Amino acid sequence: MKKKESVSQIASTGLITIQLGQKLSEARKLMQVNQIHHVPVLQGQKLMGILSAVDLATLSLTSFGSDEQANDTMLDKQFSVEEVMSKNMVTVKPTDPIREAAEILAEGHFHSLPIVDKEGNLQGLVTSTDLIRYLLSQY
Repeated sequence: MKKKESVSQIASTGLITIQLGQKLSEARKLMQVNQIHHVPVLQGQKLMGILSAVDLATLSLTSFGSDEQANDTMLDKQFSVEEVMSKNMVTVKPTDPIREAAEILAEGHFHSLPIVDKEGNLQGLVTSTDLIRYLLSQY
């Protein structure tokens, strides 16, 4: 493993994102269709928060027998993306070393780290899966 490699070398790019004013049901559908667990929330290109599948699961009624459409209607009427997303995110810079991202993710508090430039614009996302793939490529 090369100690100086930056997180931008292993990051997921071309991300699926949502804008701050979008509906929760749209975010849920994007996650389901694209089989992803984290959706960065932007205002323009600036990172405002991150919405996770866990965030949505805590609000979901589908486990109680509601159908998907009823669940989406309830989500959109009672909550906004801004209310549900995580706002206090730990982020990394594109030039930060992979080791730094690994240390943060190893703490186990979350499974993705947004990569932002000095203006707060989203550049990518490093997930636990990205890190595992990188480690596997070293062996």
